[in-house]
Amino acid sequence: MRYVGLDVGDRRIGVALSDATGLIASAIGNVERKDDDIDGDLQKTADKIRELGGEAVVIGLPKNMNGTIGPRAESVMAFAEGLKEKIDLPIHFWDERLTTVAAHKMMIDAGIRRDKRKKNVDRIAAVLILQGFLDFNGR
Repeated sequence: MRYVGLDVGDRRIGVALSDATGLIASAIGNVERKDDDIDGDLQKTADKIRELGGEAVVIGLPKNMNGTIGPRAESVMAFAEGLKEKIDLPIHFWDERLTTVAAHKMMIDAGIRRDKRKKNVDRIAAVLILQGFLDFNGR
């Protein structure tokens, strides 16, 4: 099964894709979001999922550090509900606490400049979300 991983942010949506065996996640890119155009954002995301041949979607759920659902997670869940109306695929949530921090650390360790990190953090976070899901479910 081929999974598409999403890190839903306010300005962009990071996109990752698993290999056909569902073992390895790779960064694909970002879907740029437009202010006040949620339907357009949903459509662009659905189109990207179809283009990649996704069979299921994994969306990072930004829980609070104590595990509760806050406003940001509610926003992501609302996005997922809208996405369900555009695609007929299973959607899974994966706890994404600290994935953005981990993505920044990975890029700093790799020597990537700050301006390039900003452009890549969402898709790297999407890889971490998707890979965590794949590793957990591969056991």
